[in-house]
Amino acid sequence: MSEHTITKTDKSDAEWRELLTPEQYNVLRDEGTERPFTSPLNKQYDKGTYVCAGCALPLFDSDAKFDSGTGWPSFFQPIEGHTEIKRDFKMILPRSEYHCIRCGGHQGHVFNDGPKPTGQRWCNNGVALQFIPADS
Repeated sequence: MSEHTITKTDKSDAEWRELLTPEQYNVLRDEGTERPFTSPLNKQYDKGTYVCAGCALPLFDSDAKFDSGTGWPSFFQPIEGHTEIKRDFKMILPRSEYHCIRCGGHQGHVFNDGPKPTGQRWCNNGVALQFIPADS
């Protein structure tokens, strides 16, 4: 699936509020951040795919997951073309914030302190993801 074949979702605020839990809405639609070490996905290391909790677009393969020690699920690379990055100045210093390309749901931030081969850490809010096991 390439960026050009992904149809963007067009839901109203009311539809998002009906679809998502309050915590998911806060993160995905209001660009909030969950507390560290609260997501069960932080310690999830089975084979599978991590999809957007808003629209189920695959965002990360389990092979790209690593334990960053930060308290949030972290990956060294996303599935190509499934995220978009914008600059975030909420913490004064600029950060690279990323969103699901299909629904625009806020996922987290990407930093340049991750492992090889990319050197990146895609630090994701667990509530913004769902894990789909490889054998399902």
